[in-house]
Amino acid sequence: MSMKGTGWKQLALSIAGALLCRISIMGCYPFVSAFYAAVYLEEQGRWLLSVGMLAGMIAFLPITVIAKYAMALLIIGITVRMSEWVDKRCYTVVAALAASGGTLALSIFGGIFDIHNQVTAAAAVFEAVFVFGFTILAARGVHLFLEEKEATAVCGNYQDGYHKQRLMNYAESFEGLSKAFFSMRKRSDFNQEDIGQIQQEITGRICSGCDTCAICWAPANDTMYKVFGRLTKNLLQNGEADDETKEELTKHCRYAGHVEWEASAVFEQARANKAWYNRLLENREVIAQQLDAMAFIMQDCMNESQLIDQQEKRKISELRYRARECGIAVEEAHLYRKSDGHVQAVLNVHTRWGNSVAMKDLTKVVALVLDLPMKPHKDTKSFVGKELIEIIFEEEPAFYAVHGVARLTKDGAPVSGDNFSFLEKEDGELVLSLSDGMGFGTRACKESELVVDLLERFIEAGFTKDTAIRMLNSAMVIHGEDDNYSTVDISSVNLYTGETSFYKIGASATFIRHKDGNVECLLSTSLPVGVRFEVEIEQATKQLFDGDFLVMVTDGVLEYLCTEKPEETLEGIISEIKTNHPALLAKKILDKVMEFTGGEVRDDMTVLAAAVWEN
Repeated sequence: MSMKGTGWKQLALSIAGALLCRISIMGCYPFVSAFYAAVYLEEQGRWLLSVGMLAGMIAFLPITVIAKYAMALLIIGITVRMSEWVDKRCYTVVAALAASGGTLALSIFGGIFDIHNQVTAAAAVFEAVFVFGFTILAARGVHLFLEEKEATAVCGNYQDGYHKQRLMNYAESFEGLSKAFFSMRKRSDFNQEDIGQIQQEITGRICSGCDTCAICWAPANDTMYKVFGRLTKNLLQNGEADDETKEELTKHCRYAGHVEWEASAVFEQARANKAWYNRLLENREVIAQQLDAMAFIMQDCMNESQLIDQQEKRKISELRYRARECGIAVEEAHLYRKSDGHVQAVLNVHTRWGNSVAMKDLTKVVALVLDLPMKPHKDTKSFVGKELIEIIFEEEPAFYAVHGVARLTKDGAPVSGDNFSFLEKEDGELVLSLSDGMGFGTRACKESELVVDLLERFIEAGFTKDTAIRMLNSAMVIHGEDDNYSTVDISSVNLYTGETSFYKIGASATFIRHKDGNVECLLSTSLPVGVRFEVEIEQATKQLFDGDFLVMVTDGVLEYLCTEKPEETLEGIISEIKTNHPALLAKKILDKVMEFTGGEVRDDMTVLAAAVWEN
């Protein structure tokens, strides 16, 4: 709020306080103490308030009563300032008790010095109760009055139409470029136009310098046209002319051998050009996918969050009020409704008196005001200090996850060719990634490490899983060499709902152990990433409940169980293990598998396990 806006509101409160001094009830003036206490809790304009209240008392109160209420105001001021000095905060109830208690004491004992205007004991008690209640209620109203902001202006700054339109224009441009690249089709064979151009190139190189060119290619003579037609057909089908075509060509052309050789060379060059053209189109498809992804991100940025300050201004004011009670000054507060429907609060805060306040106290305030379970971002400081900091609060998910891993490296290999990651995003999504590099050792490790690293980067940047995998596959096709491919296995858990999406590209089976002990198995038959540009993504969605476990494994775990149906065997192993600790579950699975292999580790083995529990 601007200084100008704050100043006139403080002046208005000072004038209101002066006018309230006129109101008398049963010979008492309860609004003097109550209103002063409610407004004095706000740090701004205390001197202006005091001057206004004193002016009102002098103008409207009897001279014998002025001393009583002036002393009450002094008691209120001292109590509030002492509380702020000692505890670095002052609760509204403390100010209300000081106002009511001070007024009651002065009403009783002040009567000794003013016998003629002495109030009754009932009136004194009534006044004290009224002062206490009015202070509690008025404090909220005063705070709301002072903290009221023009939320529409903030909304205009947040979702400026010009910038939103620019983002839309960029997104449409990227989509247009992507469609243009995708519209360019690969050429699998030569068409009639291509054959005609090849014939013109051959005749241009040889026949144009021949004395009999005009005779051979006369419009009335179609012999050479037929011979060249058979020649090109042979070259297209077999790569060389057959004996009959050679004999026919020799019969009608003195340079038959030269023509045949030249034609073969031209066709070979045309095939090479076509191969390079198709390769270029493949690279353009990669660019098109990336442009599509950029367009998606821009569109997502436009619709990611909706500012709801205007609709929830009462809650924002309540949040500031309750934070002040904890000794925290909220300089700026905004509420957003995200695209998934959840609420986000962004606060710029610092302590009012240079002390430190525990973050958990502010978290309780935010949760109480919004009536939602809230939590600060994971990297947030544990205390609020005198420095102004920005804190982002998110709705706390209904579930939390615990995960663990167990792995073994192939006998004789320096490192494992398997890599994995656990990524818990601020939006309540847990992403488990597992990649098995083809082969073993350092080379396989680097390939799978690249896959996991790129996946994490794409997902953190906000790309959908499908888009991230396609971009990853494009990068692997360009990067890959010597048939180095990697599998991709992703499990994405929505911790708000428990809904889990599975994405598999050449990956091994994933298992779900339910709380009742039943085990589900999800299989994959697709090729790994990096094999070809068109990637086949196998996707499935399952619902997880409290106490359910996810188990992800690499091929090395299943291939050496030495049974006809290894997936069913592993289902039985997972079902028999009685533990609620994910890391222990993963370790026990590997221990059981090793019993089947006779203690040999013939391939890299990795087991990821994660459990979801209700908060």
